[in-house]
Amino acid sequence: MSLGGDASPWKRRARVGAALALPVLLLLVGRALGWHEHLTIDGVRALVAGAGAWGALLFVASFCVGELVQVPGLIFVAAAVLFYGPAYGGPFAYAAALVSISVSFALVRGVAGKSPPKAETPQVDAGSFGPLRRLRARMRGWMGRLDAQPIRTIALLRLVLLFSPPLNYALALSRVRFRDYLVGSALGLLPPTVAAVALFDEMLAWLK
Repeated sequence: MSLGGDASPWKRRARVGAALALPVLLLLVGRALGWHEHLTIDGVRALVAGAGAWGALLFVASFCVGELVQVPGLIFVAAAVLFYGPAYGGPFAYAAALVSISVSFALVRGVAGKSPPKAETPQVDAGSFGPLRRLRARMRGWMGRLDAQPIRTIALLRLVLLFSPPLNYALALSRVRFRDYLVGSALGLLPPTVAAVALFDEMLAWLK
């Protein structure tokens, strides 16, 4: 019997395992190196201010690193508003956010590869444990919507989960195309980013 047919599934499992371990490894490295202590609102502002003409590029790079090590994306939105003002900082933070979530997607997709074509899902036995049966049904429904309406589904997920790194990883492990991922994310992140910029601007005005 040829073993060639078994190599691909095992290789796929190994790559997915490596992709799932990667965020944990990056988080531990970030904690060990103290990145979380520096990637704060004041820390990012100081970093950008000290970089001079390279400040904008350094901000984008910091946003990408922060997304990989689980730093909340709203910290970077606030830092951009504080440093550049709402008129320039808001659009710049929005663009940097799209770059950062794209880097996360590309990194995990590059390690794990694209999910294989959907196989026929086995029916759950009627006597299966109730909560598990409902969970599997919800997951099938969610993945079905992602396959049928990827842009709309991703946009709705972004409205709720914003810059969530686990969402980046989950979508990278799915079959969704990068184009749909980016367009859906851009649509879903726009309203909360605009709202966050307005909120931070109001807070600054109030503090003054």
